[in-house]
Amino acid sequence: MRSRGLLIIGIGAIAASLLLAVGGIGAGGMMGRAFGGGSGDIGMDRAVKIAQDTAASYSGGSLVADEVIEFTDNYYASIREKGTGIGAFEILIDRASGNVIREPGPDMMWNAKYSMMGGGMMGGFGVNGSRSMTVTTQQAQDVAQRWLDANQTGTSAKAPDSFYGFYTVDFQKAGRLVGMLSVNGYGGQVWYHSWHGTFIQVRDLGASNGQ
Repeated sequence: MRSRGLLIIGIGAIAASLLLAVGGIGAGGMMGRAFGGGSGDIGMDRAVKIAQDTAASYSGGSLVADEVIEFTDNYYASIREKGTGIGAFEILIDRASGNVIREPGPDMMWNAKYSMMGGGMMGGFGVNGSRSMTVTTQQAQDVAQRWLDANQTGTSAKAPDSFYGFYTVDFQKAGRLVGMLSVNGYGGQVWYHSWHGTFIQVRDLGASNGQ
């Protein structure tokens, strides 16, 4: 199984991320500008609340925010199914404004169940059929480690988090988280998350991993 790094996300991928705001679509419109690049920082507590409200906005109350990670360029949050513990989707939260977008890259392109393409946001995600991934959790970690050995010397892959259609893998150096990548659950391709910046802190919200 050959892994390859997909290091560039295009302007089109960012534009395709639909803007979320807690309680409804943001004022910028469905395809509006999500991250304005302004100064300031909403802080971890507010980022956690935004992630929790985003999960709660999904109809049926079946989703929960699992963790929020602060990076220099944004806050990352994973949203999981309460019943299975499997990842539903990933979001980015703007540090200055608190605006929310679906994470570009693997969550947009590889998500086999909670697709952005089949419906509106905030309770209207397109929920597609999904089939079992052919790449196992251990294989995904092995693929990630081989990619890291070739591209991020001295780092080690942590246990992957399962989503529908892909895995997301945190990697660390000297016991400290330094970055993230995703592994396709069917072909084993690697997509490096190049948009986060430097790790600052993580807050575990206690959702089950389901593995």
